[in-house]
Amino acid sequence: MNSQWKRFLESQSALISAENEVSFVCDDPFPACALFDLSHLGLIRVSGEDAQSFLQGQFTNDTREVTERHSQLSAYCSPKGRMLANFRIFLHQGDYFLQMPRDTYETILKRLPMFVLMSKVKVTDASDEIVSIGVAGECAESLLQQQLTSIPGKPGEVVQHGEVTLIRIPGEPARFQISGAADAVSALWSQLSKEAQPGNRDFWSLLDIRAGIPTIYRETADAFVPQMTNMQQIDGVSFTKGCYTGQEVVARMKYLGKLKRRMYLASVETEARPMPGDELFAPGSDSGQGAGRVVDARPSPGGGFELLAVAEIKSFEENNLHLQGDNGPKLTPGSLPYGFDET
Repeated sequence: MNSQWKRFLESQSALISAENEVSFVCDDPFPACALFDLSHLGLIRVSGEDAQSFLQGQFTNDTREVTERHSQLSAYCSPKGRMLANFRIFLHQGDYFLQMPRDTYETILKRLPMFVLMSKVKVTDASDEIVSIGVAGECAESLLQQQLTSIPGKPGEVVQHGEVTLIRIPGEPARFQISGAADAVSALWSQLSKEAQPGNRDFWSLLDIRAGIPTIYRETADAFVPQMTNMQQIDGVSFTKGCYTGQEVVARMKYLGKLKRRMYLASVETEARPMPGDELFAPGSDSGQGAGRVVDARPSPGGGFELLAVAEIKSFEENNLHLQGDNGPKLTPGSLPYGFDET
């Protein structure tokens, strides 16, 4: 963690563990106007004159569409077309940044440089250099408009403001990410915190879940083809960009295959927190791969947990999915904010 940012957070009454996990003691764990530290997300910088063409040959999305005004979701696949990580790509001060959970970014940080070869590209860890925060709620737009001359209007759009990059993140209520130098982000936090209340990591991840945005963790790396997690529904896959690692499998699923599993939103009443990779069960399922797996789950304001899960389409449509066994806690289906196509 950036040492300057760490001192600032501690001055804001943040509790920081030996592993640099940040938390706040919150009167309301789900504040209507929320401010988040995003230090749990790692950042990889990709720079150099060949950076765009290099990334174009690695990821599921078309990196030519990443500009100073537009970010995108994308994924890094194994040769078998399964996601090793997924992330948001954005430009900040001329370099590309890949943002993902710290437990998967370490793997990608080691793997990506292996394919640079003769390209004029440098892959570096920027997690302790660039600071990122989030703001969410009905207050978000008005608060940011008081501090910055303009804000992005659509999900994925970006506005550059000197030392900081402002990104509109999908979901409701309005949600934004601010990334940049520690001093500039600290100054913004100080102003925003006059009205916004600190929120913790679980709440930010819950907003991702409600927006239908999957997150790949170590436990689910190499488990899902992108279409299983609806990446094609949230502008995370390009089927026209050309070759990348795993592209043949991803394309075959779209044009020749039939998707038997996809990601759904659900809730569950249980005392034991569902974890990424936890198996789902469905009485009568004849799949040798099980009925499904949890993608991510977070505490719900109403009790229990809200989650995203990749599951057999048949079992979900029959409302027949359980945790912990065929007679375990039953999942209650929810509604994602987008529809499905065939693959």
